[in-house]
Amino acid sequence: MVPKNSVKVQFRINPSDERELKTESLWAERVGAGLFRILNSPFFLFGISAEDIVAAAEVGDDLKFQCVVSRGGHSTYRIFLQGDRDIYGGDFQMYWAPISAQGATFENANSRFVVVDIPPGKNVHEIYRLFDKGEQDGIWAFEEVHYSGADRDDDRVLDKTGRN
Repeated sequence: MVPKNSVKVQFRINPSDERELKTESLWAERVGAGLFRILNSPFFLFGISAEDIVAAAEVGDDLKFQCVVSRGGHSTYRIFLQGDRDIYGGDFQMYWAPISAQGATFENANSRFVVVDIPPGKNVHEIYRLFDKGEQDGIWAFEEVHYSGADRDDDRVLDKTGRN
């Protein structure tokens, strides 16, 4: 649920990501002058996760992303269900259950495409292994949006172009 005083921050999608969309807007709450905490996970962007603090500039009626100021510690992945599978089917439920038990949650764009949020302190490596098992078994394909683990050498901080 989005808090009452939330705003939308608009992000430019990097053209090299080969998405048809040019922008994606995420819910955020103001935490300071020009600073916003991201409240949801992106369906199309890379390098952003829930709870990240970003700088955004007012351009007309819009808030345009400028850069990531600090990371919230969340990791984000996308799952694309394969074949005729959807989130209501037994295959998805069976493969999702152990991921959910690890503390991950998902938001669905539709019944075949979900974005997964992994909060700080959860075993991202085990969850990744479960994602990989689902992919190897033909249940889904998945991709990493942003990994915020302590073992990451470069916790990519993005600028307004969507590049680090």
